[in-house]
Amino acid sequence: MFRPDRMTLPRTRHIASWQTRLISATLGFCALGSLAACTERPQEEPVIAMINGRSITQSEFDIRWEDLSQATRTRYEKDGGKRRFLDELIMRELLMQEARKQGLDQSDEIREKTLRYREQLILDELLKDRIKTKVEVSKEELDAYLGKHANQLLANPKVQVSIMLLPNVYAAKDLKRQVEAGGNFTRFALRYSIDERSRAKGGDLGPYKRGLLEPELDALIPSLHPGVISDPIKTDKGYYLMKVSPLEPEILQADQATRERLRQELLAEKRRKRLDDVFAELRTGATIRLADAARYVTDEPPNP
Repeated sequence: MFRPDRMTLPRTRHIASWQTRLISATLGFCALGSLAACTERPQEEPVIAMINGRSITQSEFDIRWEDLSQATRTRYEKDGGKRRFLDELIMRELLMQEARKQGLDQSDEIREKTLRYREQLILDELLKDRIKTKVEVSKEELDAYLGKHANQLLANPKVQVSIMLLPNVYAAKDLKRQVEAGGNFTRFALRYSIDERSRAKGGDLGPYKRGLLEPELDALIPSLHPGVISDPIKTDKGYYLMKVSPLEPEILQADQATRERLRQELLAEKRRKRLDDVFAELRTGATIRLADAARYVTDEPPNP
């Protein structure tokens, strides 16, 4: 008797077996495709220099260039540009390779220094996080600080001061007349001035600063015009003639550099104060106990 269930069973099994093989094959192709995608070689990064087999890539160069301070990049841009920077990277790599040949990278001393440097970097990052607000110097703070260091700075007006001290008003008037007629102030000061501190220099006192002159002379400096000889000025020492001249650009630049140095000093002081506040906060929340051996930590020399 014909029984459909028995007649169709083999065909069902055959179809199931074929489907299984088809699925397996499909998965195999997919797997092979995925493997090919995974093992596909990444695009090689451009190499700009090879030093004894060690490459310097474009991205490494760019990172090192960006790590430079703005002032350093400006210096390179004025003298050789990026090509000079690359030459210095190559020289640095040659030195590193020589250091490795000598085993310096395995030195315990170098490793200890590296560890301390790493710790310092970590601490720097911590402090940058704790000191969230940027430390700045206000104009008022800077003016007050510069005032405390006025003896290091040029005062206003920024001029060169020359003087001539004469024993009486007649000599002073006569020399003033001769200078205005074309006489040489420096030569007259060398010959006739009785001011011991400036005579040997032809009356030159250098750039004007606070405290440079007697009060009677100091008060007149702002009213003098460059190249114009003052009227005789009476003092207890005698009669002075004064002349002011423009300063050389180099002197003005040096004064500006001094002002910037003082600003940086004040900024460093404010940063130290901010750090002191951070340290005080950390110590307040910490438990610190000094061991007995701490009593030997002293600046006094040990007993013989």
